[in-house]
This record gives sequence, structure tokens and C-alpha cells, in this order.
Amino acid sequence: MTSPSVPGAIDRATDPAADPGARHGTSQVDTNPYRGLLPDLPAYACTNCGHWQRWPAPGPLVCPVCADVRNALPEHGFEFVTDKQADELVTGTWRPAPVDGVTEFGTEPRFGLDSRGWVIETDIGLVGFECAPWYTADMLAELRRMAAEKGGFPVLASSHVHGYGALWQLQQELEPRVVCVNVHDLVWTKAFRVTWPADDVLALAPDLTLHRTGGHFAGHSVLHDRRRGVLFCGDSLKVDLSPDGEPAALSAHKAFHAQIPLSHGELREMLAVVAELDFGTVATPFEMVPGVTTDHVVHLVQRLLSGPPDAAPVPLDEL
Repeated sequence: MTSPSVPGAIDRATDPAADPGARHGTSQVDTNPYRGLLPDLPAYACTNCGHWQRWPAPGPLVCPVCADVRNALPEHGFEFVTDKQADELVTGTWRPAPVDGVTEFGTEPRFGLDSRGWVIETDIGLVGFECAPWYTADMLAELRRMAAEKGGFPVLASSHVHGYGALWQLQQELEPRVVCVNVHDLVWTKAFRVTWPADDVLALAPDLTLHRTGGHFAGHSVLHDRRRGVLFCGDSLKVDLSPDGEPAALSAHKAFHAQIPLSHGELREMLAVVAELDFGTVATPFEMVPGVTTDHVVHLVQRLLSGPPDAAPVPLDEL
């Protein structure tokens, strides 16, 4: 089955040298038609989880992500910061990921869920998957430098709301032509504009394909990098690390904080997707971990299907 692809990506059913925009009388270098369509409202971040909302002043009273069953409520009540305040709270970091051609962007000290942004080099330019909680001027300058060197920044996507970070900021600052999340998760995207709602399978670039796994969220999706053997797994998996940073155990959850397991139906849906993907490294919204393979994940899900639902970590050497 041929996967559909985004503008600028190479569709396996078409000539790789073709310009997808040419079929519609446009070019890949056209002005972004989505510029200016974001609501002209201030942005506020929840200090508990980092989720950004655009809201009329003086700001929101409740964070919908923290209020959802899959996240923890703030013990002392909700607090929100503006973009200027966030910029004063953190410094930006970036470094090469453990696999070639991927760069990790993050912030210090911890802010919200402390998500990481993965920037992946592809044949069509840079693809961003997940986002850091905030992007400082230095981080944005580095992204612009990388984009100029590597062929642009045409695509930005995320697995689900826990990986969005400051996705709205990158859309505003870098203007990727495609901003993509699964169609089932549009309810969480009020801070930015989705230009390509994904269905079950979508090729974002050559050898880089988005697959909906569901489970954790209805639209939860993983990104498979076939060329590098990496599964950007979102929160479909939680990896427990040993003191020396090696993968020690795996688990899967509907809600980590509440320890709600996935149902058997959700596990079977996840297994049908992941079992067909070849990888030896996983990247959550928080870390990249070499040494977690397709076989490990398949054995984890099969084990969870063999008895009552369970959210407890399973040692890697048992999988």
C-alpha cells in the first residue's frame, strides 16, 4: 500500500524528481499561504506541564492538558507565564542526537514536561518532530542556520499534545509549509494552525513516515525513520533507564501519572503498526535511547496481551 505524502515530500507512486507544487501551478518556494492566520491573542504556558494556550488577557484559568486524566494536576493550583516570561526562565541547548543527522533541542532548567525537539535531516530539508518547551533567540538562529544549509524547514509534526512544546512558536518564526498532527487530536491544537491533518499513514519525507498507533491518545502517532532505524515513539512507550543511561525496562500506558494501562484493543492496534517497522533506537519526547528494538516492543505488547492490563515496567532482559 502506498502512503500519501505531504507537499515537498517524495510520494513513492510519483517521480522522485517531480515538484509536487508544479501540478497545481505553484512552487515549493511559494510564500507560505498560512502566514497571518494564527489568532492574534497572547500565548500563555502552564508552569506545570508547559502546554501553551492562546487566550484573551489576563490569561486562562485552567490548563486542559493537566485537567485531562493523562496528566497530573498542579498541587498548588494553576499558574501561567507569558512568552516573555518563559524566555527569561530558560536557556536553550542543542546537541547532536545519538544517531547521525538528528539534532536534539531542549531548555534548561526543566520547564513543564521538559520535552525535546528532534530536527531530522532529510532529502527535502529539515523535518521537525516534537518541540522544546521554548525556543530562545539563539535556538532560533541555529535552526535558521541549519535550514539554510540543509535545504529549508518544510515540515513540522508531533506525536501528540505532550510533545507539542512551543510548536506554535516554530510555526510563527520558521513558517514551515506543513504543520502536521493526526486528525483525531485537533482538539489540542488551539495555539497553532494544523495545515495537514494526518490520517493513519503519511509520508513526511523519503524514508520518514508517520503512523497512527492510537492508545495513549486517539490520534497518537509515531514517526518511523527507516533510513536510520529510529522510531520516534511519542508516549506509546516509556523507557526506564539504568543509572548509566542504558535502557533497563519498557512499559506502555494510557495515563502514566495515574498508572492506567492500555486496553487489549489498544494494544492490538499498536502491535499491528509497530510490528511492521524495523528499528533499533527509540526516541520519546524526552530522550533518544539506542538499544530498544522492534523485537523488544513486540514482546512487550504480546506480554501485556497475555493477561490483565498492566502499566508496570518490564525489564528489557525479559523481552
